[in-house]
Amino acid sequence: MDRSQLADFLRRRRERLRPRDIGLPVDGRRRTPGLRREEVAALVGMSTDYYVRLEQRRSPQPSPQVLAALARALRLTDDERDHLFVLAGHRPPAGHRAGDHVRPGLLALLDQLEHAPAQVLTDLGDLLAQNTLARLLFGGMCSVAEGERNVVWRWFTDPEVRRLYPADEHDYYSRLHVADLRGAVARRRTDPVADGLVRRLRAASAEFAVLWEEHEVAVGRRSRMRIQHPLLGPLELDSELLLTPAEDQRLLVFTPPPGSDTAAQLDLLRVVGPERFQTSEQE
Repeated sequence: MDRSQLADFLRRRRERLRPRDIGLPVDGRRRTPGLRREEVAALVGMSTDYYVRLEQRRSPQPSPQVLAALARALRLTDDERDHLFVLAGHRPPAGHRAGDHVRPGLLALLDQLEHAPAQVLTDLGDLLAQNTLARLLFGGMCSVAEGERNVVWRWFTDPEVRRLYPADEHDYYSRLHVADLRGAVARRRTDPVADGLVRRLRAASAEFAVLWEEHEVAVGRRSRMRIQHPLLGPLELDSELLLTPAEDQRLLVFTPPPGSDTAAQLDLLRVVGPERFQTSEQE
């Protein structure tokens, strides 16, 4: 907790507000700009003495509930609210969720990544968007029914998905999927969508149910993976998880390891992949 910076930030945000900004009558001249300390305390629902101690660097660490009330009373933006939490020694609250909507700028970025497969997923594993190379490499899943485009669900219920990966690594990927989902469900707290997904998985897969009980947690930020592509044969890829501005969306980019043959294989897939896929669909 940075008491000095917290006190300075609160004072400056208080002085920025005017009584009319919060619906208070203007009662003549004021000795100081902005709101009075007792007015902020009344808006928050705390004692004036407690608020005074905050601005005088004499208070104990305020709770997240107090900080949230201060953010509302001082009309803080989301960035200012997060800054307030950091100064007080707390993790900022979760940001806004985007759901299934992918921002146009993120879709444009996917299209510009011509030489690297890339996908946008929710934190629960719902596949929302893929660039062309990702569709050719992993197969298109964004157009399937909403409940079927979840990568965790597909891993534990569709044996065809596992054919791309070496059999001796299936247990590793199973644990990775479950540990990553466990973290996302906890971050969402009481979210019916997350809880519903876990219930479906536990009912559909005994393997998932066993792993879920182990309570492992690990966000899959980066890893090296091997896949057996039906057109190209064995490939090695490094996956990198990039966070988007939305709390519940991620950009997953796959790149060839330095010195590998995968870059040339991906270039070949870009050229012959669409033609081969069109041919197979017509047969």
